[in-house]
Amino acid sequence: MSATPGLDAAAERSELVMDARELARKAHLGQLRRGSDGRPYIEHPEAVAELLIKQRFDDEVVAAALLHDVVEKSETEAGHVRERFGNRVADLVEALTEDETIPVYEDRKQEHRWRVAKAGPEALAIFAADKLTNVMMLREAYALIEEGVSEELAVPLDLKIYIWEADLEMLFDEAPQLPLTDRLADEMVGLWGDRFRAVRSQTD
Repeated sequence: MSATPGLDAAAERSELVMDARELARKAHLGQLRRGSDGRPYIEHPEAVAELLIKQRFDDEVVAAALLHDVVEKSETEAGHVRERFGNRVADLVEALTEDETIPVYEDRKQEHRWRVAKAGPEALAIFAADKLTNVMMLREAYALIEEGVSEELAVPLDLKIYIWEADLEMLFDEAPQLPLTDRLADEMVGLWGDRFRAVRSQTD
């Protein structure tokens, strides 16, 4: 059984979703996801899109979810996404694309949070689904390879957790009504306990 039945159905129904999925698969061909014990990268954007389909977002948001990493992680240019998929999809993809010209990791992440929040509810939903998928994949990898996960990450795990804490705080500030925000908090509490329980308690 497919791990993304909603996405499979959407791609059969919608030429836009099918086209976005095809481009994402081409862009991420051969890439592996860090902190996932060697899983193909494409599983990540497809999982993000599946979460948004379950939340009943429309096809353009789903397409943007599938494409949210193609500019940042491949040779695909933002202009190509705009020409092929239209302004709404392209605007969301650009909001979800980190500014690689900012050299300091923490500063780059902070600017990205600001830009996502400014872009509005749909960008925030993709951002939340992105982070939720990251944490869920990390949790699954922990079950398989335990501390070996840390060796696969681009930055130290403590820094990654610090950034996710700031991401969660931003989502509670900007999108507390999103079910995905609560699910992200639950996953983080499941992995790291009191640190993220404190973030959640500030919003109760």
